[in-house]
Amino acid sequence: MSNEPMYSIPEKFRKIENLHIVFWLIKDMSWAMLWKPLGIFMILPTVSVALLITWQTRHLKAELYHNLAVTFWIFANCYWMATEFLNRDELRYYTIIPFGIGLVFIAIYYLFILPKEKKAAKLEA
Repeated sequence: MSNEPMYSIPEKFRKIENLHIVFWLIKDMSWAMLWKPLGIFMILPTVSVALLITWQTRHLKAELYHNLAVTFWIFANCYWMATEFLNRDELRYYTIIPFGIGLVFIAIYYLFILPKEKKAAKLEA
């Protein structure tokens, strides 16, 4: 087996991922500091870039499933922040839905797709 990584992130995708981290940090910092307008505003760019990254990596199963999980995690995180900002803490329990969906994507990848890919790779070797 080669020591090369299975997937190298193209430079243009890396820049978008780095921008995504900035958006996410601003959103979470706004949440922590109770800067409600900025936190709510940052939902759109944070979720949008997560969706863009997921779309860009759709042809690579490992990246796709992990990015789908991250997108649902961010959606849950944004929803949770909004419930706190709107003083509707009783609604935060619904975050279990997108968090759970993200876990399902990870489980599908590790329980079904990765073993199938490993089996196929052994047959090719």
